[in-house]
Formats: sequence, C-alpha cells, structure tokens
Amino acid sequence: MTPAARAAAAIEILDRVLAGAPAEQTLTNWARASRFAGSGDRHAIRDLVFDALRRRRSFAALGGSESGRGLILGGIRAAGADPATIFNGAGHAPAPLSEAEQGVPASPTGLAALDCPDWLAPLLQRSLGRDFPAVMEALRHRAPVFVRVNSLRAARDQAIAALKEEGIVALPHPLASTALEVAENARKIQASQAYSSGLVELQDAASQAVVEALPLADGQRVLDYCAGGGGKTLAMAARARLRLWAHDIDPRRLRDLPDRAARAEAKVALLEGKAVDREAPFDLVLTDVPCSGSGSWRRAPEAKWTFSEARLAQLLESQAAILDRASGLVGEGGSLAYATCSMIDEENGRQVERFLQRHPDWYIAAERRLTPLDGGDGFYLAVLGRN
Repeated sequence: MTPAARAAAAIEILDRVLAGAPAEQTLTNWARASRFAGSGDRHAIRDLVFDALRRRRSFAALGGSESGRGLILGGIRAAGADPATIFNGAGHAPAPLSEAEQGVPASPTGLAALDCPDWLAPLLQRSLGRDFPAVMEALRHRAPVFVRVNSLRAARDQAIAALKEEGIVALPHPLASTALEVAENARKIQASQAYSSGLVELQDAASQAVVEALPLADGQRVLDYCAGGGGKTLAMAARARLRLWAHDIDPRRLRDLPDRAARAEAKVALLEGKAVDREAPFDLVLTDVPCSGSGSWRRAPEAKWTFSEARLAQLLESQAAILDRASGLVGEGGSLAYATCSMIDEENGRQVERFLQRHPDWYIAAERRLTPLDGGDGFYLAVLGRN
C-alpha cells in the first residue's frame, strides 16, 4: 500500500472509532477484511490510528474537524509535511483538499495543545501539580515496550542474551530489577522463543515496580483479588515461594492464566465466588482495582476521550466496595495492597483516606506514586496494615 492508501484506511478506521467502535476490534476487523494489506501496512495503519487518538484534540484543531479525515490531515500538518502529497485523490488516496481545508488553522494552545479534555484538567492538575503539563505531553506519545524477566526461569542477563539471539535488543530499566525496555524489534516479542518458553512476559515497568514494592515473603498465603489477566499474579509468583490464589469478579478474564502460569513455571490456584471466603484469611491481599486507566492512556488513548464524570463516580463507588470487602479477607498481621493505574488522586490517595475514615484500625504502611515521567505507566500503590 502507498502512504496515501494507508492514510485512507486510517481515516476509515478512525471514523468507526469516533462513532463508538473499540479501536483494537476495529483494527482487527479491518485487517481481516483487507487481505491485500501486508504486516508492514497493518503496523503503519495502526500507528496512524493510535497517534491520531493520542492527539485527537490537537490534530482535530489542525485538521479542521474531529473526523477521521480531519485527524489524519491534522497529523500531517503537525509533522510539518505537505498534505497535498497524501490528499490527492490518486488511486486509493483520500480526496484532494477542499477550499476550506486548504487554509492552515492556527496551532492549538492550552489544553488543546496538551490533548487534555476540559473536564479532566482540574482533577489532573490537582493530582499532578506542576508535573501536569509534562505528564500530559508524555501521554501524547507512544509508550515504551517493556518485558519482565521471569526470575523462576532466568536471570536478567540470560534473558537479555536470549532476546538478543532473536534480534531483539532489550536494556535494563531502573524502575524494577526485572524490567527490560525493548529498544529494537519490539513487535517480535510475542513470536519469540524467549516469550513462548516463559523467560519473559510483556509487562509495563511501573506495574513491575508495584509488585516489587509489595511485602512478600516465602510461605505467605497471597490473594490477587482483582487479577484480570494475571500479570501481577505471575510477577508475585516469581518474587517468593507463595501459596498464591487469583480471583476476578469476571472469571472469564482468568481463562488464560493457567496456561500462562504453566509456561512461567508458576503455581497459582483460581478462586470463584464464595471460595474466596473459604480460603481466607490471607497474609496479603492485592486489590488492583478497576480505575480510569489514566496512567496508561498512551496505550489505550481512546479511553481519555470516552471517560466521563459519571464513569468516575461509578468507579469510586466500586473501588470503595472492593477495599471494604478485601480488608475482611486479611489475616492478623497481614497487609492489604491497593493499586490503580490511575493518576487521579480521587481514585488514589483520597480513596485510601476515605477507607481509613471508615476503618480507623488500618493505617498506611507504604505508598508510591508513579507517572510516565518515571519511564513507565502511571500507577498508585498503598500498602495498608492493621493496628
């Protein structure tokens, strides 16, 4: 495909996403229906779509409209290129620029230049302080790719060497002792022998840092209460010899975890419903709760624009309920860990403060906040103990 044909495909996909279709699913559906597109074309189109979603507000301002066509036109202008080389109507290229589109808009300023929704700005400014502009700028760019070295299978240097043999360059990252940042050929990871044999797992460096901060020790009974796909579950399994359980309100999210655990040589038991109470108490309960995902908006940029005040209110209620429920599963002398991939303090420190007001016998033993300025995603962690 020519660059112009790729732009036309990205416009088509973006129009569907802007109408409410999930970006990943829309890209997959397009690829299945477009067998003529090679892997290079698919990757290039994906990059165009996600770059446009990360910078939706500023690209729309430069392109004259919040449409697929407007976003791609704005992206070309933001890159300092000539739109006429793409919008020329030749072959499968987008139609030539209209008279109205030929006028170049002024560069966006303020929140538009930072690609921040108006209603979120006060929340994020209060939460991030003077880091707000720099963090919002970071969210406009693609996130690095990280892998976690599975210490049950390999040391860090062994994993680096194994990846290098397959043409993948990975370098240690300071956020976590197990974290490697992939510097070259990141798209080869999931097809690599190092990945399929369980030497490494794809996992953000900040997520790994959260697990490293947990008070884990051999012999503990540990529950990952909101396990999802099980990334943190497997990372905990590699840190100590634990009796480890994974639970999620939607058991379907755990369906791949047994195979992933077998590949990683980790032992994890799955729990559903009331089985959690039968296994309690635990020495540590991790609650990686549903949240805005604002710390990972580089990876899922459409969420920045679809998130709403109503959804935030729902999440705050759910997070509080999970904390209350999980605290009853912790044994004497045990710990409750509360984590989000959010940078909004209402979901983080303020949520923990409200829990402590409801449960004055608990206290904060440790707390950590991370943003993309630290290298990985944005995360929050509070480790709570009981008096």
